[in-house]
Amino acid sequence: MLNAMRDGLGLGDAYAATLGRIRAQEGGKAKLAMTTLMWICHSERPLLVDELCHALAVEIGSTHFSNDNVPGTETLLNCCQGLVAVDKEASTFRLAHHTLREYLSTHPDFFPGVHSVIAETCLTYLNSDQAKALPAKPQPDLSSMPFLKYCSRYWGTHAKRELSDRAVLLAMELLDRYENHVASNALFEQILDQYDSPEVSAPSQFGGLHCASFFGIVDVMAALLGMSDCDVNQGDSAGMTPLAWAARGGQGEAVELLLRQEAVDPDKPDNVGRTPLSWAASGGHESVVRQLLDRQDVDPDKPDNDGMTPLSWAAIGGHESVVKQLLDRQDVDPDKPDNLGWTALFSAAVRGYGSVVEQLLGQREANPDRPDNEGMTPLSWAAIGGHESVVKQLLDRQDVDPDKPDNLGWTPLFSAAVKGYGSVVEQLLDRQDVDPDKPDNGGRTPLSRAASRGHESVVRQLLDRQDVDPDKPDNEGRTPLLWAASQGHEPVVKQLLDRQDVNPDKPDNEGRTPLLVAAANGHKSVVQQLLDRQDINPEKPDNEGRTPLLWAASQGHKPVVKQLLDRQYVNPDKPDNVGRTPLSWAAMGGHEAVVEQLLGRQDINPDKPDNEGRTPLLWAASQGHKSVVKQLLDRQDVNPDNPDNNGHTPLWYASAYGHRGVADLLRA
Repeated sequence: MLNAMRDGLGLGDAYAATLGRIRAQEGGKAKLAMTTLMWICHSERPLLVDELCHALAVEIGSTHFSNDNVPGTETLLNCCQGLVAVDKEASTFRLAHHTLREYLSTHPDFFPGVHSVIAETCLTYLNSDQAKALPAKPQPDLSSMPFLKYCSRYWGTHAKRELSDRAVLLAMELLDRYENHVASNALFEQILDQYDSPEVSAPSQFGGLHCASFFGIVDVMAALLGMSDCDVNQGDSAGMTPLAWAARGGQGEAVELLLRQEAVDPDKPDNVGRTPLSWAASGGHESVVRQLLDRQDVDPDKPDNDGMTPLSWAAIGGHESVVKQLLDRQDVDPDKPDNLGWTALFSAAVRGYGSVVEQLLGQREANPDRPDNEGMTPLSWAAIGGHESVVKQLLDRQDVDPDKPDNLGWTPLFSAAVKGYGSVVEQLLDRQDVDPDKPDNGGRTPLSRAASRGHESVVRQLLDRQDVDPDKPDNEGRTPLLWAASQGHEPVVKQLLDRQDVNPDKPDNEGRTPLLVAAANGHKSVVQQLLDRQDINPEKPDNEGRTPLLWAASQGHKPVVKQLLDRQYVNPDKPDNVGRTPLSWAAMGGHEAVVEQLLGRQDINPDKPDNEGRTPLLWAASQGHKSVVKQLLDRQDVNPDNPDNNGHTPLWYASAYGHRGVADLLRA
């Protein structure tokens, strides 16, 4: 191809010239190359290298698959003369350029009857002696037949597009006793989703009629239905009937054929209580929904095991036309809650489907302010999803309380602030009947939540309000500043510190200040912001007597320790309520760099015992921190044999806890 382009040919002419050379190859090379291009262009998904090689080895109609026919990768690439490459990362074959696919699609004569050929190839592979010899369950090792999963999943897709007489015969051969064929379970496991609940280890019970109905191949279905032993209502291991599979896939002709069967139950639920109508509604299959609603023996409002009706499922998918079909029924309750207390309006609001919300709000029976089991309303869910247009629709209603709290005390504003949706926050703040400072059950306000999440713009919106207290503590005494500092949100900390009505040194109920929590979490930039204040006590301890320095040392935050040690009025050896110093905590944690920092100070007692008589060396030895033990033993002012109040020495602890290397150091 490159040679053709060098000769001055355009891309289309270059493709034509290359394809001409390919088709002129001797022996089976031309067929091999063109069949390779056919599969790459028309397979339902990219084929793995082994899959395509096996596909090319199939002799349509043969009962035996011969591994001797499987071509090598290099052979394929050579035959295709640069038009095909291997994607090494995905282990798939691909066309050399995307324009080649477009070129080939404009020349359908290259691949006559392509989908019938692919279907026949897949069915021949599945009908081979090797495939029939494989057990149906448990799922066997398919390494010897790598093409089987693709064939199981897609033979019917190709056959539906172009069904040949040979494909019908091959399909009937496969579908006879299909539930005992490895292809049945291979297909069943590939098409299950999160709403299905079969036992994975159990047989799928997915029979031939299930399979043909799933693909919607009416001619094959009709042949199967003509057999005396065919049960039109047979459920598979998920409890789904052939009608359910056809409805789920939107196979209208297949649904029509099944509904014409005298024995069919059009409303039979599966194991999770879902009916064919429920599946059709969730998929948005308007024509199938109409077919089922035309039946007198179909309940259009039948809930599944989770209490969800077809209307709920249609609303979840945002399927406007299906929602309208169902709402036009007198026997459909538009406000019917599921087991969680969700109505169809909830399902639409939480996903931001404005047109479906509008349809449901137009129903007189629908309560737009109805809370679910958690006390959350459709407005709350729309707010937490950031769906601005749906929030507006609901706020325009007179019968919606815009400040209604849920069971946790979260209002719609609270939910929007937590998520950082500034536009929704703005909509709610524009309301006179919304309290912007309303706390939840834990005493936390929208500002507190926004500050802890680092939502800078929402914090600014709330701080611009006169009726918001920027220093309001929650039930634990934690202010918005303390929350922002603990999470290291530097821009939010700056906004709050710029306020005159914010106390930058205000402790919570445990005595922890913004500086202390920032130091404990290693937020260097926030620590610096707070240390730059004149109204901050850098040594203010919490209720346990632990200072910011002690917390930073205990967590091994070397940069923060340095910041605090550089302060003139910070005592580097200040003990907490149980007599433990920053060095003691750093030694216990094995924070070698922090220990080194502290030992570099002249005003540190490296052998200072706590109230239990335990020295930094003893703590390091008890935890097995050999490098810290060595640092301390290198000091002349550390007694390596100093016992605690129980008379236990560092060596005793190291030996008792099995720290052999530490014990050897101490013995030396």
